[in-house]
Amino acid sequence: MGLAIYLLTLATFATGTAENIVIGILPDIAGHLDVPIGLAGQLTSVFSVTFAVTAPLALVLTRHVPRKRLLCAALLLFIASSLVAALAGNIWVLFAARIAMAAASATVCLVATLLATESAPPGLRGRAIGMIFMGISGSLVLGVPAGMVVCGLFGWRAVFVALALLAAAVLAACHLAVPASDVLSRRGGGYRRHLSSVPLASAQLVSILMIGGHFVLFAYLAPYVATVVGVAGDGLVLAFLAFGVAGVSGGYLGGLLSDRLAPRAALLCTPLAYLLALVAIPLFVGRPALFFPAMMVWACISWMISPVVQNFLMTTDAGTAGAGVSLNLSAMHIGVGLGTAAGGVALETMPLAALPLAGAVLAALAVVFAAAAFHLTARRGTVRGAAGT
Repeated sequence: MGLAIYLLTLATFATGTAENIVIGILPDIAGHLDVPIGLAGQLTSVFSVTFAVTAPLALVLTRHVPRKRLLCAALLLFIASSLVAALAGNIWVLFAARIAMAAASATVCLVATLLATESAPPGLRGRAIGMIFMGISGSLVLGVPAGMVVCGLFGWRAVFVALALLAAAVLAACHLAVPASDVLSRRGGGYRRHLSSVPLASAQLVSILMIGGHFVLFAYLAPYVATVVGVAGDGLVLAFLAFGVAGVSGGYLGGLLSDRLAPRAALLCTPLAYLLALVAIPLFVGRPALFFPAMMVWACISWMISPVVQNFLMTTDAGTAGAGVSLNLSAMHIGVGLGTAAGGVALETMPLAALPLAGAVLAALAVVFAAAAFHLTARRGTVRGAAGT
């Protein structure tokens, strides 16, 4: 892997950290701005929604802008909006800053993924995508504790200053080391062609359903581990640490699997392995020594799916690669919302211990769509090139 890919990974880490970083500092924000904590909690929701909307729009609205220039512009927007957040005198200014931060983050993730695959040799493209998703997953894992540490030492405003400083360092490095590149798309993205392709649309649904199945349990993992597994206190912290380490490694392993197998084979194997890991979790309840390794396998496979799907999208139809990546970034956030909501509904009708099986329903549907994409691409037997949209 070249230096540029590592810097692009760092760019996704720096901007992605902003999504969940406010979760751990909500009481401080709510107290200083004199707003209910429920309202302050929407700072995360507005970020996620904006990210999901911006990813596909960025491809259309900036199609004549060279990728490196767009990456640097998005990092500049992230820096400026982070500083506005640090200086916000009321919650509404902070909301506006969060919207701008999310738009910048979505653009950085989109451009970084495309630049990484462009600069990687063909046999390493899956691992290049995996590196980018290590940055994304690392930001989600480390964002909350990092924000809490900085807030405890210097106050909540310093959290946004720290984000701006980190992004500024990344911007300087990317400006110097990331090579110039072509525009994002010359014809507006090819969304219609992408979505009209049954195999490609099926792969997007694999992302939504598998991530959805994951969040059915993950969104309520703390009470599940404490109440059902019987691990609380420092053990609960250890559980989340183990989960985070496994999740970060999953991004790279997904890319590696996609390179070693045919992308369509990796697309079928990953959700199937995930389904097996998810339904196995209840078998280890009450046995923490076995539950922790099983949970780490589940976490690892959950983060493998995005690089696997994106490599499949790019190799199946290179001409709509940009559209595929942008839509898949949105699909990730749709999956998060779907899974969190489904988990909440499930808890109204079934015990907490049944959440893994509820998530397995969505994961099983992901296997169905993965099988459809696998068989349809086998029947066509060709990979579409870059010509046409």
